[in-house]
Amino acid sequence: MPVWSWFFIAAGALIALTLILAAVLAAKSRRRTRRLKEHFGPEYERVVDDTGDRRAAENELVARERNREQLDVVPLSPEAHHRYAQQWLEVQRSFVDEPSEAVGFADRLVTEVMRERGYPVNDFDQRAADISVDHPETVEHYRAAHTLYLAQEKADIDTEAQRQAFVHYRALFDQLLATEPAIENQTPKEATA
Repeated sequence: MPVWSWFFIAAGALIALTLILAAVLAAKSRRRTRRLKEHFGPEYERVVDDTGDRRAAENELVARERNREQLDVVPLSPEAHHRYAQQWLEVQRSFVDEPSEAVGFADRLVTEVMRERGYPVNDFDQRAADISVDHPETVEHYRAAHTLYLAQEKADIDTEAQRQAFVHYRALFDQLLATEPAIENQTPKEATA
């Protein structure tokens, strides 16, 4: 067999191998996308919109998962669970007379629970990113509540906006007090404020 025919055979094998490798990588990418969409739900789309690039968004979500794996997030002890539940009832009752103070206290209480569970609490964006891994459906409640809290700190917001902030905080609070992230798919209770 002439040398040039070996060249064509080798080139054909290389092309076939390249096509197989491309198909395997494409399938792996589709599986990763599907897994991230299923896990993060609406948070997946939010990150894609924020980054403007699906690949960059997926890299960010995977980085969040890796960062979360490094954290030692633990369930609350029964005593801490009871203490925080009682504190929530107190702040909920205070909402009627002092809604702005209740919203501020709800923000601090959620942060305290996060700290005790093992989440870093120094930076809001990092807190939201960490929470999004365990509670992807609830993280948007946290962002909405925090946005309203910050608006309240800068100026007066109406009682309805304060009530909405409180309801959003309650959704995350309920998830943080739960011992298993699987509870995420349940409908959060609304505050009776």
